Amino acid sequence: MKIKEMIVVEGRDDTIAIQRAVNADTIETNGSAVNEETLKRIALAQQRRGVIILTDPDYPGERIRRIVSERVPGCKHAFLPKKAALSKNGDDLGVENAAPEAIRHALEKVHEAMEDPLEVISRQDLFDAGLMAGADAKKRREQLGILLGIGYANGKTLYKRLKAFQITKREFAEAIAQIVEEGRD
Repeated sequence: MKIKEMIVVEGRDDTIAIQRAVNADTIETNGSAVNEETLKRIALAQQRRGVIILTDPDYPGERIRRIVSERVPGCKHAFLPKKAALSKNGDDLGVENAAPEAIRHALEKVHEAMEDPLEVISRQDLFDAGLMAGADAKKRREQLGILLGIGYANGKTLYKRLKAFQITKREFAEAIAQIVEEGRD
C-alpha cells in the first residue's frame, strides 16, 4: 500500500512501524514539544503532498494532533484504537506497538476535518445514545471511535470530532445500532 501524503508521527520508532505497514514518508515531531521548524516542514508537506496525522492514542498524542491541526489547516487524521497500540506486556501505548494490519486499517479510514459540517449531530443525540453520561458511556465512546475510525475521545471532544469529520446522522445511527447489538451478547 503506497501512501501519497506524508504521515506525521511522534518519533523514529513510529516511523519504523509505519514503514513495516505501508510505503510512506513520515515527519517526526520528536514528542510533544513540536517546534516551529517541524511545523514549517509539515505546512510545506501539506501544500505539496498532503498530510495525515497518526499519533499515539493518549493525551500527548492528542496534544500533538491539536497543535498540528491548528497550525496546518486541512490535515487528514488517522486513529489507532488504544487496544491496537498497546504493547504486548501492556505497559506502553503507541503507534510503534501496533501491528502492520492495524496501521493499514487506520490509514484506510482516514478522515479530513471540515469547517462547516453538512449535518449536525447534537449533544442531545450523544446523551440519547448513552455517550455522555452513564456507567457505559466511556466504553461506548471507545467503541464508536473504533467503528467510525475517529479514535477515542471524551464527550466534548467526540462532539467536536463528529462535526469536524462530517460524520452523518446515518453513519452515527448505524454505529450506535451496532454497539447496542454487540452489547446484547
